[in-house]
Amino acid sequence: MRHPDPDTPDLTASATSASGAPLAGVRVLDLTRLLPGPMCTLHLADLGADVIKIEDTGAGDYASAPVRDMVNRNKRGMRLDLKHPEGVAALLALCESADVLVEGFRPGVMERLGVGWNAVHARNPRLVFASISGYGQNGPLRDEPGHDMNYSALVGVADQMGSPSGELALSNVPVADLLGGTMTAVMGILAALFDATRTGRGRHVDVAIADGLLAHAVLPMAAVHREGRPRAASTDRLTGLLPCYAFYETADGRFLAVGALERKFWDAFCQCLGREDLQDQHVPASPKDSLRLRAEVAAILRARPLTHWQALFEHAQCCVTPVLRLDEALEHPHFVARGMSVEVHTADGEVMRQLACPVRMSNFEFRVVRPAPRPGEHTDEVLQEAGWNKQRVADLRALGVLG
Repeated sequence: MRHPDPDTPDLTASATSASGAPLAGVRVLDLTRLLPGPMCTLHLADLGADVIKIEDTGAGDYASAPVRDMVNRNKRGMRLDLKHPEGVAALLALCESADVLVEGFRPGVMERLGVGWNAVHARNPRLVFASISGYGQNGPLRDEPGHDMNYSALVGVADQMGSPSGELALSNVPVADLLGGTMTAVMGILAALFDATRTGRGRHVDVAIADGLLAHAVLPMAAVHREGRPRAASTDRLTGLLPCYAFYETADGRFLAVGALERKFWDAFCQCLGREDLQDQHVPASPKDSLRLRAEVAAILRARPLTHWQALFEHAQCCVTPVLRLDEALEHPHFVARGMSVEVHTADGEVMRQLACPVRMSNFEFRVVRPAPRPGEHTDEVLQEAGWNKQRVADLRALGVLG
């Protein structure tokens, strides 16, 4: 970890360090693209790390423009051809002053390029080297391609997301990529980085998206322990078995989330409806009773629009909330008060609303210091910081090594 001279401002580091950012002074080389890896390094950048996004000189990170703008803010950008020996030399030189390298290639690719764990560790023994892949660096599936739904399917999580009709559901919040990949990588990187500050030795952090999601399948695993297998989608306590924990449609085609799982919340819910006679049916005695109660509650809630129920349950403290769209959630007074959205001026001059950093801590205030970089925007700057003069940078650009 770099510790800048306090009397010499480091203009290249994230300016969030001025607000007490906990990762100020940490430099991260980000070779990832699309979603799991860039989201991981976004969290590090938002917490003050100096993240350098390194793309190839061809297609680069081909995420859609809005996604790219959101997940790469607070980073600097450069382009480097790692298939060229000079590009490899440049990356290894950058590793000497870095604390973390994050890559998302298939297992073995970094080694074939000459910048795998052994090569990087030899140049900088304290660097944390994190590899994010679908199935990990070893095992029968290590070389298999995959997407979020494949990982969810293979680890038994997709089996748990569905409707009473038996149809499985796809989420537009990719839980495998984000929970299994992004957050598991952040956890591993921070743990290894903490250890490196004590021992001076980095580690190779092997993050498999499938492993990360599987490790969080706690509730289905409890059912396996009890019954030998998980219950089918929509038939367990939290997925549709109980009428007190379910989604209900309202008169205007919107939905209400009734999460009155505990008896005290169910009692308050029934009191709000003026149906105290339903309180003793909190946990129905049989599936037949459950279906009857669900139908009765559904008929009550379907009689009025969402706004009516919002007003009725607003301060009732019975765990009943409206099902909002994302655009509505961003306007909710609570998330406004929490500062969970920010306006960012993108590199193209547009004003874009983005989701804020969710971490709050004392003596630190999250800020967007810079928008997502254009591909290669800071290539010269980063290499000159590493000690390469302008002529050498120009020569490499002439060779096509830089973008």
